[in-house]
Amino acid sequence: MADTANILMPMEQEGSKSVVRAWLKKVGDAVKRDEPIVELETDKVAVEVPSPADGVLGAISLNEGDEAAPGAVLGVLNTSGASAGRTASRNVDVAPTGRSGAMPAGYDAGAEMRLSPLVKRLLSEHRLSPADVAGTGRDGRITHKDVEDHVARGKAKPAAMKPASAPVKGGRIPHDAMRKSIAEHMSRSVAIAPHVTAVFEADFSAIAAHRAKHKDAYAKAGAPLTYSAYIVRAAAEAMKVSPNVNARWHDDFLEVFEDANIGMGVALGDRGLIVPVIKRAQALTLKETAAQLGDLTERARKNQLKPADVQGGTFTISNHGVSGSLVATPIIINQPQSAILGVGKLEKRVVVRDVGGADAMVIKPMAYVSLTIDHRVLDGHQTNAWLTRFVEVLETWPLED
Repeated sequence: MADTANILMPMEQEGSKSVVRAWLKKVGDAVKRDEPIVELETDKVAVEVPSPADGVLGAISLNEGDEAAPGAVLGVLNTSGASAGRTASRNVDVAPTGRSGAMPAGYDAGAEMRLSPLVKRLLSEHRLSPADVAGTGRDGRITHKDVEDHVARGKAKPAAMKPASAPVKGGRIPHDAMRKSIAEHMSRSVAIAPHVTAVFEADFSAIAAHRAKHKDAYAKAGAPLTYSAYIVRAAAEAMKVSPNVNARWHDDFLEVFEDANIGMGVALGDRGLIVPVIKRAQALTLKETAAQLGDLTERARKNQLKPADVQGGTFTISNHGVSGSLVATPIIINQPQSAILGVGKLEKRVVVRDVGGADAMVIKPMAYVSLTIDHRVLDGHQTNAWLTRFVEVLETWPLED
């Protein structure tokens, strides 16, 4: 009997469940050790599982669309060196389509259905048609690597933009794993935690001046200086006056964390959002925060985050203002955390300030900031104390150079 090695689902995952999104090799294909062989996706990250050894893919145990539990056998690798044909027998019984259940009536189950949500997003971002990209996955399926390679070779051809008056095509769109998991997570959070939101406003003049002075030097040091970096630093500083904001509710006790592991939501278009985590934010300088935030955000948008990049968060920031909203409430708490910060659109507004001992109307860059809390954990006094310090740090910067 030929020597074999199991291709295993990683034991640790971030997200409620993992789904097999694409096999990058066909049964009978030769693979090298550590070569990506199958692509998995959770509600938070997409990861590639490498081959455990040199060999030939002998069998596929979980098809595209199947859920994969930690430690599950995804497939079997023949490692004896004997070449296997593409008609190699499969030693497991699996559904040929890789997705059970009938599709909604009227839905086209053609080529579009064979694209993972990640590939669809990449094609949309680069304005490509599936016909533009040669697929190297199983049965010619397009993988995200195929799209990235196509773009890198400079072959992306902008598709014709639809006129603004083009009618919207109706129909039914099946939920993907990420959308289902987001829905479950949001519903559970609202059901178990009484949400209360407090709203303050912040003057961004001080950090705008500091950023204008230092952004070029920071950029040369590999730390793109965005307003988000200041927001993360101010949030970490505010934990000192109201540490229970950085906590987790348990039935018999409150677990308060020493480290502020701050997640920053990154929108992924129609696909949802992801929350990479800046670990031990309270110990970082502004420059270190900017560098980590820039790296995590770039990799999030390229779908290159690792599971560890989205694990261990104790507090979350939703910078919803980047898409135009002034106030969003309530922003749903990222369970099992106890609070989430919302930052609205930064815009110039007329405000009243003391100028030379007299009230005067001046124009300032202002934004509404909100803290949504789990009322089991926090009361109004603690919430407002946190927001007061958060705003104070922003308005009296520099906290540091």
